[in-house]
Amino acid sequence: MSSAQRSGGLTALLRRPPVHALPEASIREALQRMDAARVGTVVIVDPARRPLGMLTLRDVIDRVVLPGGDLGAPVAGVMTGGVVALPGDASAHLARLMLARHGLRHLVVTDGAGQLVGVLSRSDLYASRFAGSDDLVEAIQSARGVVSLAKAAARVREAATAMVELGEGSGALGEWIAMLNDLVVQAVIDLAEAEIEVPLVPWCWLAFGSEGRLEQTLATDQDNGLIFACSADDDPEALRAGFLPFARRVNEILDACGFPLCKGEVMAGNPRWCLSLGEWRACFAGWMHSGTADDLLNATIFFDFRPLAGDWQLAAALQRWLLGIAGDTPLFLRFMAANALRSGPPLGVLRDFSVDRETGLIDLKRDGSRVFVDAARIYALALGVAETATVGRLQAAGEALSWPRREVRALVDAFGFIQQLRLASPREPGGGANQIAPASLNELERTFLKESFRQARRLQQKLQVRYQL
Repeated sequence: MSSAQRSGGLTALLRRPPVHALPEASIREALQRMDAARVGTVVIVDPARRPLGMLTLRDVIDRVVLPGGDLGAPVAGVMTGGVVALPGDASAHLARLMLARHGLRHLVVTDGAGQLVGVLSRSDLYASRFAGSDDLVEAIQSARGVVSLAKAAARVREAATAMVELGEGSGALGEWIAMLNDLVVQAVIDLAEAEIEVPLVPWCWLAFGSEGRLEQTLATDQDNGLIFACSADDDPEALRAGFLPFARRVNEILDACGFPLCKGEVMAGNPRWCLSLGEWRACFAGWMHSGTADDLLNATIFFDFRPLAGDWQLAAALQRWLLGIAGDTPLFLRFMAANALRSGPPLGVLRDFSVDRETGLIDLKRDGSRVFVDAARIYALALGVAETATVGRLQAAGEALSWPRREVRALVDAFGFIQQLRLASPREPGGGANQIAPASLNELERTFLKESFRQARRLQQKLQVRYQL
């Protein structure tokens, strides 16, 4: 696996060493450690530094001081057990999602051996908060049926539309939408799992495409799959038959919640995308070693997968395997690059833009953001970058290939501007979603859009040089 394989990770967000104590330490000793470090939380660990629980100042007040308890008693008697922990290489998005999902204020970070390396708070993970987020999270998590959950999902879309009208940036807004949609999907899965029994093997729900990249817009259909564990003694066909009724029920409820069924049937309820870990590996291997350029064009969204529910380690194992071999498959990467260069940004020769002759419109997704998405995906696979978001992939590629920081910032800003237009632009007469008439933009917007397309062209030129196309 390439040494460049990485994502931003939670370790990079840690500001200070964690305060910890053994279970037999006194409550007074735990308080003294918190006071000395000027923090409000202490993690209780076993002798091997594996987290067992957590104690906050609020806990001490509620459980010891007010009831008149003994500060000399062991901390194990008043701690909150069963901490929620994530590995240091997990994404900040996953951490935010876990905080919202479980209603937490702190999250424990561990290393590969499960040992404590740090603690993150909400303030560490949220540079900014959108108004009304907590109410929306509560509405999603308090839903007790399909009807109430569909209403909560509709509120998310209404809030997102209002945020777009207020001019919120596409990056932060896109991740905010993704986090709330993730919570909706998890709630849907909970409802379906309560109705339909699933096989007793580990499984994980996967998101593909824009959802996998945390780049959802206001209207998006379903692109999902399911991965399950399958030992040598298990029959994958029997396990798949056991999972399909559950997966189809999830797809049905998601449709009722405003996530339309995928027209291409890229959904977990389709037997083609309800696979064991070994079968998923075989799929990716087939695309990389035997697939044609057209096969890869149809399979690109699968390379942007992200776990949403279930056993996250299954998705992590698939990603580690994929990144371990993708960089050593040059013909596959060259085919991917050739596909990414099939069409370029709509820059005109005599005019600023080249528009559709019949409608006079530009497709911001096909001819704009997709250029960045495709190129960033190729660099991520070639360099072993675990990040799935386009911005993170571009930044990691720039670091690994020593691109000037100004160039990377320009690429990120260009992608962000096009995404912002996609979010904010109304549906044009004679066109569809993501299409815009250049004449509807003001002079400054047209200038920014033209420069953004130029940045897309420069990114394509980098691919041409790297893969000699």
